[in-house]
Amino acid sequence: MESPAFVRAPNDANVSKTARDFDVSGRVTIVTGAGQGIGRELARQFAAAGATAIVADLNAANAERVALEITSAGGNALAVPLDVGDPASVDAMIKTVKTRYGRIDTLINNAGIFASLQKRPFDQIPQQEWEQVLHVNITGVFNCVRAVASSMREAGWGRIVNISSDAVRLGVPNYLHYVASKSALIGMTASLARELGPAGITVNCVRPGGVATEVDRMVNPTLERRQEQIAQQCIPRTQVASDLVGLVMFLSSPACSFVTGQTIACDGGLTHSS
Repeated sequence: MESPAFVRAPNDANVSKTARDFDVSGRVTIVTGAGQGIGRELARQFAAAGATAIVADLNAANAERVALEITSAGGNALAVPLDVGDPASVDAMIKTVKTRYGRIDTLINNAGIFASLQKRPFDQIPQQEWEQVLHVNITGVFNCVRAVASSMREAGWGRIVNISSDAVRLGVPNYLHYVASKSALIGMTASLARELGPAGITVNCVRPGGVATEVDRMVNPTLERRQEQIAQQCIPRTQVASDLVGLVMFLSSPACSFVTGQTIACDGGLTHSS
């Protein structure tokens, strides 16, 4: 019997990677929080690349609007209402997707509370708001991963991508609950990768910088602060949602068969020394 260190790689791992391995076409991809912002762009671009985009969002009208954008452009999409903090809602989404498509290939955990938060010192954060942010941003990811795990294990294949934030690395003050929740995703990613790796499921995390989207944010930095941050980037321009697509798509593709448990910054080099 071979020792674990010398277990043979599966046949497909011995084949040189080709362009096809970076292809996400035909994959059933759930994007949570896809009704706007980063999630919307990811859903649109995955569908443009041939994936079936499951547009999951608490705001059902927004989800329907994004799904219509995708189908009007010739892509495949399904809008599903989703409250990530409610296990029953998550289970209902999974049942809908499995009934219609028979499988789930990719889960992108993008949903979270951020834009509506008011920046304030940590000791002025209301207890209820603290608990709500952690419940949605951490427990919501837990609920979604737990719900897709059995399907992915059965298939022996899966891709999970968690969306964290550069706020973790920068130690951004005055919204501690958000920073704490996004920090937790990094640890969860590492631990989940250990548990799910034997089933052929990779789990990775992406750390965006300050992404400019169509979403109005109470936590927007001042123009002066934003210009200072851009000046510190290796690529000195405003980050937009499409900047994340290539990385997330790679982490969701067959090519990403031996990359797991990683947190990768996509921030124009703002935190490249981390």
